[in-house]
Amino acid sequence: MIQRPRRLRGNALLRKMVRETRVDKSSLVYPIFVREGRNIQEEIPTMPGQYRYTIDKMPGKLEELKKAGVDSVIFFGIPEEKDEAGSGAYAENGIVQKALREAKRQFGEDLYLITDVCMCEYTSHGHCGVLKGHEVDNDPTLKLLARTALSHAQAGADMVAPSDMMDGRVLAIRNELDEKGYTQVPIMSYAVKYASGFYGPFRDAAGSAPSFGDRKSYQMDFHNRKEGIKEALTDVEEGADLLIIKPALAYQDMIREVADLVEIPVAAYSVSGEYAMVKAGAQLGYVEEDRMIAEMAVGAFRAGASVYITYFAEETARLMDAGVIG
Repeated sequence: MIQRPRRLRGNALLRKMVRETRVDKSSLVYPIFVREGRNIQEEIPTMPGQYRYTIDKMPGKLEELKKAGVDSVIFFGIPEEKDEAGSGAYAENGIVQKALREAKRQFGEDLYLITDVCMCEYTSHGHCGVLKGHEVDNDPTLKLLARTALSHAQAGADMVAPSDMMDGRVLAIRNELDEKGYTQVPIMSYAVKYASGFYGPFRDAAGSAPSFGDRKSYQMDFHNRKEGIKEALTDVEEGADLLIIKPALAYQDMIREVADLVEIPVAAYSVSGEYAMVKAGAQLGYVEEDRMIAEMAVGAFRAGASVYITYFAEETARLMDAGVIG
């Protein structure tokens, strides 16, 4: 007689002991927005509880993260001025470069500093590279992305994360870093980045909405699965050390497929729209915020992510302390 499989029964300690998905705080990365100016901590209207920090205010947030057990951050810069070539992205005294130096001065090796490498926050037109007419010109953009990544490494970045989706950017950055002696700086590539409606609040936060058109010519069509796999494998061949799937919530199938195919870690980026949905729903009393945060995080890890980039990093760490996640 074939016995029917039984659901494991027992107390809370047993259920925790046999959990199939286990995570810890070292897997969490917090995205932080840094801006020019002094003594400013301004809330982002579409992301309640998230702020843009001037460099003098930034250390307070970094200390708060550290105390919560979140030791990794990814920087996004908001420059004072923008131009056609996005020169603030690779300027020696650009906002991210200054933030890196200050974070290293105050925290040393106690925090792991990652930088977003892209042009969209720095270009006057809001696109992710230099333009030829109304289209992004791929190859000239590669040189500027490599220059940006190098400037971040020189300022103290522990890892660089190109998010532009230009063809060949990982190889261009790897070559530039290696040639200048930064062979130890890893690349976490936004390998599978879909053209998504989930990015709206980020563009508000970073002031990076395109002034015309959209980014569908270089970000991926959300209908496409095989294209995502191809992009991931290409970035591995070019020298990526980690791969990002973005967004996380609607693309857990891609997290799983890519994690099963590659031998390097996969990160899931829970983006601004996911954060905003939970915050708005909780404020209206429609959802339980902590339960949503927990399920979104565990869902990403269950799908195969080794790293979780989230605006809810502190809350996720708290839920780990409480035993809800872990």
